[in-house]
Amino acid sequence: MTQKAFQDYYPDELSHCHGCGRLNEHGLHIKSHWDGDETVTVFSPEPHHMAIPGYVYGGLIASLVDCHGTGTAMAATYRAEGREMDTEPALRFVTASLHVDYLRPTPLGVPLEIRGRVKELKKRKVVVTATVSAEGELCARGEVVAVQMPEHLIPTD
Repeated sequence: MTQKAFQDYYPDELSHCHGCGRLNEHGLHIKSHWDGDETVTVFSPEPHHMAIPGYVYGGLIASLVDCHGTGTAMAATYRAEGREMDTEPALRFVTASLHVDYLRPTPLGVPLEIRGRVKELKKRKVVVTATVSAEGELCARGEVVAVQMPEHLIPTD
């Protein structure tokens, strides 16, 4: 995709998350975009994301749901406010709650599609539902309660 991902708008000082931080050398670097009223990212697990031979580690699935959910929360809030994502003040969301249901083993070696949908949007809290699919098969679903990052967590230097 040529369009910037939600995570590309995170300020440098807030771009170190293992799942979505573009500045984390060892991170997953997920990139989320709008697809109509849903959001989508595609991630290709590597052999080191293995739980048992042939299948993805469940913690990776939780990370994908988590980071896609917080990115979706940010983008949805900008959209609801009628703002572009590069406008100030910058918005950044963190996870208040994460729930994942594992529906079937997730195969390793194929791209995973994570889709998000906003369930609830309030001033500082957004609830996002997400699905994780492999080759068209639903493997997991989750819900993220994301809240705007408290000011005391934002680096000042």
